[in-house]
Amino acid sequence: MLKRLARAIIPEKWHLGNYGPRYLNELVRKRTKLRVRTGPFKGLKYIDHSLASVYVPKLLGIYERELHPVIETASLLHIDHVIDIGAAEGYYAVGMARRFKSAAITAFETDPSGQRAIKELARRNDVESRVNILGKCELQDLEQALAIGDKHLIVCDVEGYEETLLDIDRLPKLRDAFILVELHDFVNRGLSDVIRGRFSETHGIAEIWQETRSVRDFPFQSLHTRLLPNVYIENELNEYRPERMSWFWMQPIGVGPVIVTPGESG
Repeated sequence: MLKRLARAIIPEKWHLGNYGPRYLNELVRKRTKLRVRTGPFKGLKYIDHSLASVYVPKLLGIYERELHPVIETASLLHIDHVIDIGAAEGYYAVGMARRFKSAAITAFETDPSGQRAIKELARRNDVESRVNILGKCELQDLEQALAIGDKHLIVCDVEGYEETLLDIDRLPKLRDAFILVELHDFVNRGLSDVIRGRFSETHGIAEIWQETRSVRDFPFQSLHTRLLPNVYIENELNEYRPERMSWFWMQPIGVGPVIVTPGESG
């Protein structure tokens, strides 16, 4: 009863969607004009929504900001094939198509609505011809993708399925791939140790930890944002993560410049 009453009294733009107050999404859409504001994908023409992830940090260009040094340095590695597994609406797939101008892009995304979003995002940024959109990635699919090109960058965010896909014994070509993987120990405790053990002999491994965002990271002010509790904005900027997240940047030993990032360990 109280919840229904609150929704009746509070303007709709203040209602909570799947990821925070709708007003923040509307404000950021308007102020950015649907272009990524900063970061390695600055200028990326975006769509009006995201898929199963926060939207505001992507338009602001601070989504997974901890990974920016990796992306910047990887853009100098002459990568000829980017394989994005768990591509959602295409933030990385299309962003990297713009940054890695001669690379082929393979985007694996299970959700058909995500596949459509990737296609639209690629079209808006004039890279549709270089972005190959596929469905769920299984071992044989990754093996086929690794047969394309000579220098591969894998971006992997698959909610724990990385344990199945990143199996260097079953896919020996992973030995030569650059790999950026989001770790999901909250799905399977000890998963990061398993991945580290598999690649410790062939790759230098940097562990990158999520950093906390604050309301100071939100660049736009209005009367409504001043009235909105800071926790609403900070939850949005911190991406509603279930716990502090981390990634492995795994670089074949002896290949390319070493990437040093804040919060690195290992």
